[in-house]
Amino acid sequence: MLRLRRKSNAIELFNKTGKEDVKRVWMGGDHPVVVQSMTTTDTADADATLEQIYGLAMEGCEVVRVTVKDPPDAAGLPAIVHRSPVPIVADIHFDHRMALAAIEAGVAKLRLNPGNIRDPKKVAEVVQAARARGIPIRVGVNMGSLAPDLEERLGHSAEAMVESALRHIAMLEEHGHNEIAVSLKAHDVLTTVHAYRLMDARLRDRGTPYPLHLGITEAGLLRDGTIKSSIGLGILLFEGIGDTIRVSLAADPIEEVPVCWGILKSLGLREKGFDITACPSCGRAEISVLELGRSVEAIAKLYTAPVKVAVMGCVVNGPGESKMADVGVAGGKGKGAIYRGGALIGTYPEEELLGALRVEIERVILEKYPSYRHVVTLVT
Repeated sequence: MLRLRRKSNAIELFNKTGKEDVKRVWMGGDHPVVVQSMTTTDTADADATLEQIYGLAMEGCEVVRVTVKDPPDAAGLPAIVHRSPVPIVADIHFDHRMALAAIEAGVAKLRLNPGNIRDPKKVAEVVQAARARGIPIRVGVNMGSLAPDLEERLGHSAEAMVESALRHIAMLEEHGHNEIAVSLKAHDVLTTVHAYRLMDARLRDRGTPYPLHLGITEAGLLRDGTIKSSIGLGILLFEGIGDTIRVSLAADPIEEVPVCWGILKSLGLREKGFDITACPSCGRAEISVLELGRSVEAIAKLYTAPVKVAVMGCVVNGPGESKMADVGVAGGKGKGAIYRGGALIGTYPEEELLGALRVEIERVILEKYPSYRHVVTLVT
């Protein structure tokens, strides 16, 4: 059973450009866990960056972070922020002028380590400008960039990350800024989970339940990174910890978004797109489950309704699983039975199964998910 989500402060994210058609995203409080990613383009190239942002948004990414490391990046920000379909977060590290430029461009949020900007006067300038524009700040602590004194005293540990984050939070609070989110990321699962558990407890003890941004940093290539992220984020979300997530893969960032949604859907925290049940390969299968499953997966890309589809290869578990789904197919020798809402619709030759299955999927969307009916194409 899922724990209740921890109560956190809610912050509102939107690009502060004065556009009336702005997309607002709420993070924390009772709001759903938000899906994030980050561009890999040169931010100075606004068109290329926007192309990637639109691709991420089409996959279901709700907030996108872009790097702002130098003046050319900062110069690209105004066009990106103004034209983006989702809130833009500026990733800032050492140069406070980049943070000021990002604020002026109207970003929705800053990702900042105040400790990396050594001059307290410069930190104060950034925080005051962010407060004036109503821009939240994420304190982002990574295991690989701890302050030297903390590293010497506590080593590369969860405790060191928590102390670093609390130190940075205090810098913001000293200037009256409390629109804060916090992340504590390590490349390994156990350290990251321990750090977030500690941080959750410390924030609650001090009465400042800031939203937590979850992630396993530098998780790895597509397969290993997906596994590590799913386990680490899954543990924390199951325990009620976390308000927004990013899966950090050494891959096209487009690959990160479905993994985020898969984690949230598996835990029953969000719904988006098909939930496909497919039996494993075995000698009992009497139709090509792999081929049919991949075809259903391709169809799923055309819809956003949370339809449950079962693709089963034989009569052992097939009928039962198919009846529990919105739409299901149970294979036989060169044919298959299609079920909808637990009722047998009919039996079709294998070559007709996919078309018949798609028709029933669209009927389910029309009847059960009417708000998604605008995407239906076969049934009217």
